[in-house]
Amino acid sequence: MEARHLRYALALAEYGHFGRAARALGIAQPPLSKQIADLERETGARLFDRTRQGVFPTAAGEAFLARARRALEEMAAAKVDAERAARGETGRLRLGFIASALLDPLPDVLGRFGRERSGVRLELHEMASGRSTAALIAGELDVAVTLGPPRGAGAEHLVSVPIGHDHLIAVVGSAHPYAGQVSVSVDQLRRQPLIVAAGDDEPAIAGGLRALLGEDAAALDGATMARDMHTIMGLAACGVGVGLGPSRMRLAPRPGIRFCEVTPKTALPDLVLSFADRDRSPVLGAFLDTVRANCPDVGAALDRRLGHA
Repeated sequence: MEARHLRYALALAEYGHFGRAARALGIAQPPLSKQIADLERETGARLFDRTRQGVFPTAAGEAFLARARRALEEMAAAKVDAERAARGETGRLRLGFIASALLDPLPDVLGRFGRERSGVRLELHEMASGRSTAALIAGELDVAVTLGPPRGAGAEHLVSVPIGHDHLIAVVGSAHPYAGQVSVSVDQLRRQPLIVAAGDDEPAIAGGLRALLGEDAAALDGATMARDMHTIMGLAACGVGVGLGPSRMRLAPRPGIRFCEVTPKTALPDLVLSFADRDRSPVLGAFLDTVRANCPDVGAALDRRLGHA
């Protein structure tokens, strides 16, 4: 039994006449009569009464037609679902990210992706870079946003592109002596109690801080350790010391703090977006299209990288 048999039976029930039904289907009447007869033999029941007044479904025919309608509707829905999945409009995307990526660029990217791909279920996990890299390599994530490029066994099988550049800035309370300064020097930092991040990604930043402050990094050794950028800014607002963090902190201002550039300018590890080089899922492709559309410079780098993946 094929879908066309169901369509033939429904057309015959609708028009009540073999000739009219055949014309509506675009076939000759004899093939239609034969297909209906074959269908009745296959079902083992007479589906239609043939009378001088017309062709009418029997009780068995009515039961068959009800199922036939639902079957054809399900087949049409299955086709639509398959087409949407192939375009990346449905499915699941698992994204691991570090918290600072929620300042930039993830809000615009995720907002646009959610609007354009509302049928995709987003599973978002805040994770330290090492954990998200391991989860990506293990197939537990589809995309990861990390501080610096992924490292370790299996990282060579990932496609990675920078999606954000940062440099070190300082944040102080509005009553701090440095609050009116555009920038602070390394010598000034050495003379102040410092506040720095203590999360799992802190070693990537700590190396840059130690290089900046020099071998005599007593101020860093005695620094107050904070969980994240928001805690750094909160402690700075309380007058605990000078907070040090990525320049994207400026995107989350709060009352009672002032930002200062740090001289000399010190680059921090890039934010990096990574995914498995063999992952060709439509949902991932749709997400990367959103990244391209929202971040043209990242899209160009991504296209170059994929050309060699």
